[in-house]
Order: sequence, then structure tokens, then C-alpha cells
Amino acid sequence: MSEPARSSALAPFRVRNYRFQWPADLLTSWAFEMETLILGWYVLVETGSVLLLTLFASLGYVGTLVAPMFGVVGDRIGHRDLLGVMRATYAMLAAVLMTLALSGHLSPIFVFVIAAVMGIVRPSDLGVRGALVATIMPHGQLIGAISISRTTMDTARIAGALSGAGLFASLGMGPAYVAIVCLYLTATALTLCIVAPAKPQLAGEASSEALQRSPLRDLKEGVAYVWTTPRMQAALWVAFLANLTAYPLSNGLLPYIAKAIYGTNQTGLGYLSASFAIGSLAGSIVLSLIRDIRVARLMIGATVVWYVTLLVFAQMQTMPTAIVCLVVAGFSQSLAMISIAVILMRTASENFRGRVMGVRMMVIYGLPIGLLAAGSLIDEIGFAATGTVYAAAGLALMLAIVLHWRADLWHVHAPANAR
Repeated sequence: MSEPARSSALAPFRVRNYRFQWPADLLTSWAFEMETLILGWYVLVETGSVLLLTLFASLGYVGTLVAPMFGVVGDRIGHRDLLGVMRATYAMLAAVLMTLALSGHLSPIFVFVIAAVMGIVRPSDLGVRGALVATIMPHGQLIGAISISRTTMDTARIAGALSGAGLFASLGMGPAYVAIVCLYLTATALTLCIVAPAKPQLAGEASSEALQRSPLRDLKEGVAYVWTTPRMQAALWVAFLANLTAYPLSNGLLPYIAKAIYGTNQTGLGYLSASFAIGSLAGSIVLSLIRDIRVARLMIGATVVWYVTLLVFAQMQTMPTAIVCLVVAGFSQSLAMISIAVILMRTASENFRGRVMGVRMMVIYGLPIGLLAAGSLIDEIGFAATGTVYAAAGLALMLAIVLHWRADLWHVHAPANAR
């Protein structure tokens, strides 16, 4: 790699705050992936039910409906402080599970309760960290920082999948959770080392009005702001569709796919999860090194490839071919999600970024809906047919979105395609 390219790719690390946020996000995502894999496998083995597995996975997203309120709170108290509190909460909840596992008192009901509580807070983490990146980074380095942040999450998914599976299989659940708690505590400390820029002070009547405004009013303004901006609305519909019909196949259902379709163990599940993350990491790296991209067109193309790959994945009967499909799916998924984030952050004004990312997190509610529906369908028609229905429906609806907003997404001179 040439020196200018390397310099450009690593430019965000010249910002002191980003040098703290990057490892904090890395460790948090690492712990997330370990928990998801370990608890998903535990629930499936203990209950033997794909429907209960999808219910458990869905509980992780119950907070998506209140995600916009986290955005409002972040705009008011600062995204750094909010993120620190959230990550301390993760550590506390993980410590409860660690104690139960080490004492031998863990049962599925405790896992479901903790997952529900964690699910109130955790869905907002990605949006709040995105808003914090937008706050601490110069505008010209935003796309590079977002791409690196996405790379961080993907790297952590690989490490979390492999280390989580390895620790769980070799040492058991309790010791694995000791590592998870340590990751969360370190991430919290690093987050609190970030020095957030001072918020501009309002004077006189403006200050009084800001204090009197209710969070509900802020939320309504955020939703209205997104709804009246076509390119942001279109990007959010794409995100909702992906959560409804794509992510259930490549994320929440992986424990079932590993055990029931391929007959493998925790280690095999780790390989499947890591393969999707490897593809996603490759996509993040590629996008962080390329400049002058028409991001709306990239979002469209990447999402279409993602669905086509999932159509093939649903028919695969062997681990090696499934791993190849998941790598390609992860690559295209990464390009699509980064493009959505860039469209939203470039379009949103600074004082609305938290609220916009809160609304962005709310569309994740499509994922629990998709997971629960998939669990029921699999019991009736099997995984291959369910996967085919999901991918085909997603592809058809994606094309409908493109046709409806073609002036805002496809035209070369559309603001969303500005280089």
C-alpha cells in the first residue's frame, strides 16, 4: 500500500478522542459477539426449540422502540456520557450471568430475563457511537472514521465468535463470562477517557426554550426531520427491510443452522459466525480505502448482492459452501450498512444527529419481527423454504424502494450520490 493511501486510511487516528473510542468500541463489540454466541447456543441446547431461540434473539432488540429516546438523551447530556453509562450497564448485567453460571444456578429463564433487560439498552449502542464519531471527527474524515468503526465491529465479531466458541467449549460458561465482564469494564473506562467537544451555549430566550422542550417533542422533531428528507427516508426503509428479511438468516438463526442443518457444535457455530464477519471486515476495509463513491448507488448494488447470496445460502447443505456464501453476504452487507450510515450522517444537521441515529436504531425492530416469523415458518416448512421466501421477498421489496425513490437514490446528480 502506498504511503498516501496508508495515511488516508489511518487519518482518523490522528484525532485523540478517536484513539480512545476505537478500542472502546472494539472491546464492546467483542463482548457482544461472545454473549450472543454463548447464550444462543445455551438456549438452543437447553430448550431444543428454534422458536425459543428466535424469541431469545428477539429479546435483544426490544429496546429499538425506545432507541430514539436514547438519541434525544444523547443530544442533551452528551453522547460520551450516555455511552459510558450504557457500557457500565452491560458490565453489571454480564456480572449477574457470570455469578449464576459459576454458582451453578443458571437456567434459561434467567437468560431470558437478562436478555430482555440488556435488549432495552444494547440496540442503541451502535447509533450512539455513530453520533459520537460524527461529533468528534472533522467532516472531511467522517466517511473514513465510519468505515474504520465498521471495521472495528467486524474485527470484534471475528474475535468474539472464535474466542467465545473456544472458551465456552473448553472451559465452560462461567469462565467465558469472566472474560466478557473484563471486556465491558475496560470498554467503559476507555469511553470515559474521551473528551467530548463542549456543546455551544445558548443565551436568553433560546436557552430557556431548550430547557423547556420535552424529550417527546425532540423525538417528534427527529422523526419529522427524517420523514421530510427523501434520501434519509429511503435509506431507513432499506435498513428496515434488511433487518426484517436478511439479518435473521445470517445472524439470529445461525445456532439453529449450525446444529440442525450442519450437525456441528459450538466451534462450528463460531466458524459460521466468523465467516460472515470476515466478509464484513473485508467490505469495511475496501470502503475505507476508496474515495469518491456514489454511496446511494453502492447501497442499492450491495443490498441486491446480499439478497442474491442469501438465496443461494438457503440451499446449501455443507459447511464449506455455507461459509463461502456467508463471506460474500458479509462483504455486501458491510457495504450496504456503511452506505446507509454515510447518507444519514452527511444529510443530518449537527443538532439532529443523535435523534436521526435514534430513529435509525428504531428500524432494527424489523429484526425481532423477522426472527419470530422465521422461527414459526421453519417449524412448518423448514429452513431452506423459509430462507428462500425471506430472500426473494427482500429482493422484490428492495427493487420497489429503488423505483419509488429513484430520483433520490439512483440519479448521478442526486445529493445522496455526491462525491
